[in-house]
Amino acid sequence: MSTLTEQKTPRIEKSQQLKWSPEYMQSQFIWVVSLLITVVFLGSSYDFANRTIKPALFTVFAVYALFTIIQVLITWFIRRDVLTYGEIRSATRRLGYMQVLSIVTGNLFTAIFGLHFIKKKTTSEYTLAIYLLVTQICVIAVSSLNLFKPYVTDTFLPSMFVLIGMTVFYLITLILVAVFVDRRQAPKWMIYMAIPLMLTSITGNLFALLLGLDLIFKIRQTLKPGSGNWERIWGKITRNYSSMFGLFFIVFMFAISVSSYFTFDYDMAVQNNYSAILQTPNLAYPLGTDHFGRDLFSRIVFGARISLVVGFISTIIPVIIGGILGAFAGYYGRYTDNIIMRLLDVLYAIPGILLAIAIIAAFGANTTNLILALSVGSIPTYARTMRANVLMVSNYEYVDAARAFGSSNLSIIFRHIVPNSFAPMIVKSTLTIGGAVIATSSLSYLGLGVEPHIPEWGNILKVGSTYLESHSYLAIYPGLAIVALVLSFNFLGDGLRDALDPKID
Repeated sequence: MSTLTEQKTPRIEKSQQLKWSPEYMQSQFIWVVSLLITVVFLGSSYDFANRTIKPALFTVFAVYALFTIIQVLITWFIRRDVLTYGEIRSATRRLGYMQVLSIVTGNLFTAIFGLHFIKKKTTSEYTLAIYLLVTQICVIAVSSLNLFKPYVTDTFLPSMFVLIGMTVFYLITLILVAVFVDRRQAPKWMIYMAIPLMLTSITGNLFALLLGLDLIFKIRQTLKPGSGNWERIWGKITRNYSSMFGLFFIVFMFAISVSSYFTFDYDMAVQNNYSAILQTPNLAYPLGTDHFGRDLFSRIVFGARISLVVGFISTIIPVIIGGILGAFAGYYGRYTDNIIMRLLDVLYAIPGILLAIAIIAAFGANTTNLILALSVGSIPTYARTMRANVLMVSNYEYVDAARAFGSSNLSIIFRHIVPNSFAPMIVKSTLTIGGAVIATSSLSYLGLGVEPHIPEWGNILKVGSTYLESHSYLAIYPGLAIVALVLSFNFLGDGLRDALDPKID
């Protein structure tokens, strides 16, 4: 009996060692995801109708398979090093440079892992700098596909030069952050880098804004120790691979939506081109064309604007209105609570999608009415969330102290209670933006969303659904875009929930 116990103990300790190695867990996640993508390319490379292999897609499959095999080997080396030496050797980390090269193939998962893996001790600033650079490269790669189109917009070439110049700046930023920034401090001179970074975020790459703010807070923490709450929160988020990939896709869609004003021609998405009707994916039309000859690739890019704008605004409005109503109901209680919450219960009893349909049917189908329709139905849920938080926070000692010092009720609510009750609202909003995106696409699919001629993912999906048997790509690509964006918001929401929870280290 004792022999069996002695044999099991080392195995338990080894499993614990691997569990506490973030690189090992991340490497396992990456090779599984990379393998799934490789299998998809393998299936796409074979033409089942003609029983032939597509050379281009098969080449992509072979390259993806190569980097997937390297990732599996890295995982095995990490396991060996952790169990044998208790840490990952420098020779193993140098394999990460091979994975960085995979960014040329578009395998972002292995490339981002490689950039993380080559550095033994990473910081939140280094992680944000990685995603900043990768997002910019992806924006350039997607925009450059317009070169194969029959014509491009007049601002295409100047905009591409600007984007490339910003990429060089971001690469220099990544190197400087990797060399000079550690977990405890950042040099004061980096304030002159943080400000230009924040200014470049006007192109839509919000990682520049986040990195600039993070550097400012890190410098402030260096000068005034004890002000590191921002670092703690972002440290948790940046260590969560799934939430960072979710944030990456959201920022990428926002960045490509902004840059598309200058690098994409809107006519390709809305003007009929009867000489290019229902073309299969090719270099000129990467995702094919619809039954009017409109470029599906351009329509999905421009459609991201509608989904993001409607999703964000239709979430911000109920957060503000519901938050204020919930704060008053929870703080004042009694009659105020009963009046506000009973009225909201009446609104809550009406199914959200039916309420949206009724509002759009009454006022007409356009973007403004769509935002209004989605916002009204969400107010009660946010009000309930805020009310529950306010009821709890109102009993804390610092609220009693504020009353004792003679602060007014409004001052107590908006200076002491609401800021300390807002974390669950932030998490809930990120999780419900995905629902707003789905609702937007659903209403557009039913013909009750934005105008039919405007490129929006629901409209595109509606058109594609009629060609599922002959041209299935017309429905597959917008459907994948909706799924990816909704999953990204859900992953980000999960990461924010863990980061804002003080009980989770």
